[in-house]
Amino acid sequence: MFKPKILIAAITVFVLAGALLFNLIQSQHVVPILMYHQLVSVSNPKYKLAVSADSFDRQMSFLRKYHYNVLSLEELGEMITKKKKIPPKTVAITFDDGYKDTYTLAFPILKKYNIPATLFIIVNEVERIQGDRVSWQDIKEMQASGLVIIGSHTIGPEPLVNIKSEQEIKRQIFDSKKILEEKLGRKVNTFSYPEGLFNPAIRKMVIKAGYKVAVATNPGKNYPDDDIFALKRLRVSPTSDNLLVFWINTTGLYNFIREHRHK
Repeated sequence: MFKPKILIAAITVFVLAGALLFNLIQSQHVVPILMYHQLVSVSNPKYKLAVSADSFDRQMSFLRKYHYNVLSLEELGEMITKKKKIPPKTVAITFDDGYKDTYTLAFPILKKYNIPATLFIIVNEVERIQGDRVSWQDIKEMQASGLVIIGSHTIGPEPLVNIKSEQEIKRQIFDSKKILEEKLGRKVNTFSYPEGLFNPAIRKMVIKAGYKVAVATNPGKNYPDDDIFALKRLRVSPTSDNLLVFWINTTGLYNFIREHRHK
């Protein structure tokens, strides 16, 4: 039998350790911004940018079933900017590139569960001849639903860090915004760096263009988690067919794990 004093001391240590662990977890939490590219009929583990429509449906169902607070990227950016308290289990959904299946497969599922998302458009690839990208009509219909907010993924797909001309980088950032706003009749406030790559000069240009939020992939620890012009995202791949993996992605701790796993 433990003596009362020893038992009380042990309980006290346990409670303090639990409190410290809880505070550590809270300090490392980052709102998960989930990044999708393509939806396909059948998942293929070899193609990390494609998730099956069935998996996407189960993932969105999971978010609703377990009462996640799904915000648009603009709403999340505004909360971070104004330093508002972000509710627990908050997530945001994003799609890059503007594949046709975002309209044909993802959009019906978003409507089914009433989940908002941001779609980043490569302007010059809209309605391209291959037929694998959304049309302007598709984009307008998604925007009109109130669920899908359109953002810029520049004019062409080339990563901005690969472009030598400062004037061309500026055109990609500024003109893509202007074209989208003229086509869609609303302000375009969100920006996605092609391939998630940028540098301080490109980041400053995005701010100067008038965007309110910009997302990358994993810019690293040099950029704070609350930098609204370098927000970190989690790529959703076929491994998230397993809802346990998807849940880990939505805990808000994945960025901490990703940035420290090689230590």
